[in-house]
Amino acid sequence: MKAMILAAGLGTRLRPLTDARPKALVEVAGRTLLEITLARLRLFGIREVIINVHHFADMVVEYLKQNDNFGMHIEISREELLLDTGGGLKKAAWFFEASSGNDDSFILHNVDVISTIDLERMVQFHKERQALATLAMQGRETSRYLLFDEQLRLCGRLSGKDQHAEFVHSSQQIDVQALAFSGIHVISPRIFSMMSEDGAFSIVTSYLRLAKQGEKIIGFQADEYYWRDLGRPENVVQVEQDLKNNVL
Repeated sequence: MKAMILAAGLGTRLRPLTDARPKALVEVAGRTLLEITLARLRLFGIREVIINVHHFADMVVEYLKQNDNFGMHIEISREELLLDTGGGLKKAAWFFEASSGNDDSFILHNVDVISTIDLERMVQFHKERQALATLAMQGRETSRYLLFDEQLRLCGRLSGKDQHAEFVHSSQQIDVQALAFSGIHVISPRIFSMMSEDGAFSIVTSYLRLAKQGEKIIGFQADEYYWRDLGRPENVVQVEQDLKNNVL
């Protein structure tokens, strides 16, 4: 199984920690976010990874070289212009399309999240339901909710300051859950032939369009696991405290 780590962002929310380095190299308890993410993937048997880079890209490349790629096969996808999550994944399609078959699902993982989510269980959940994409979701507070029906299929999102509900179908939805996305996906490579968007775009844009077309985009409920976004300096401090307290 392969994976992609999304690490190209500017890390503006992490300033001043990212004034002179990319967010992938911000440290938590003496380890970089990139090392932590790679270790998590390696724990679940993943040895082939592609990482997209942009902000201080050469620093990431040199860091991996100095650490002998942490014993993994790692490719780099350089983005001269930021492509967002969807555009970044689409640019890296060649890495996944080189796999042996259409059932070689892969993991897409933000570099700035840390969790104990069971990736093996999530992959099994994805395969059993023959989903196009499976998203790790939690029932926590967020500024951007995705909506799922009673079968945990993506059916819309809440948008704008008033959290207006936008559904992928015009019919009124019932038993809808508003859940927070955790930045971890399991995706079938079939998605690449369906990604009609170009340039810089969010993968959520593709997911909503594909859900509207009847494709199975589903949620994997991950409330039982530890998860934290490391997009802000205070969150980094909190995770370090959680490590000291054996919460993580």
